[in-house]
Amino acid sequence: MEQDELLVTIASILAKLEIPYAVTGGIAISVWGHPRFTADIDIAVELLSEKLDQLAKELLTIDKDVYVDETMMRRALARKGEFNFIHPASGLKVDFWILKNDLFSKTEMKRRVDKKISGTTVSFISPEDLILRKLLWYKVTESTRQLEDIKTVFERQKKLDMKYIKKWAKMHSTDTILEKLLKGVS
Repeated sequence: MEQDELLVTIASILAKLEIPYAVTGGIAISVWGHPRFTADIDIAVELLSEKLDQLAKELLTIDKDVYVDETMMRRALARKGEFNFIHPASGLKVDFWILKNDLFSKTEMKRRVDKKISGTTVSFISPEDLILRKLLWYKVTESTRQLEDIKTVFERQKKLDMKYIKKWAKMHSTDTILEKLLKGVS
C-alpha cells in the first residue's frame, strides 16, 4: 500500500464515521509548500468517545497485520494527545492528533480545505493554519525543519490571509518568529 492509498483509505473511514479531521504535517507541506519526504501521515481529528470503538474497528479492517491500540486511543482522547496506527506491510505510520477544545483548534477545523486525491475528497489544514501550527511547533522544539516548511508555504502560496496569520501569531506569542521569517522570505 502506498502513502496516498493509505491516506485515501483513512480519509474514507473518517468521512464514513463523520469524524471531522484535517491532514497536517509533512503531507500538508507537500500540498501547500514544496514536496518533501515524510515517513508518516499526521491527521488532526475531532474524536468523540462514542466514535472511538467504531474508528478502532474500521482501522483494524484495513489489513490483517495493522496495529492500533484501543487503550492508547482512550488515553490520547483523555489527554488530547496522540495515538498511532501502523501498517506493517507498507512500513507506514499514521499519527492521529486529538484536537484540543480551544478556539484556535475549532477555527482551524472550520477552515479546512478539501482536495481530491485519487478521486477521493481529503480534508487538509489550510495553508495559513499550517503556518501557525508550524510556528507553534518551532516555539516548542526549535527545529529548523518547521521554519523551512513555513518558508516553502510562503513561497508557493501567494494569496495567504496575512491578517489572519498575524492575528493568531500574536495570540500564540509567535509573532516575533513570524516577522523574522517574513523578512527572510520577501
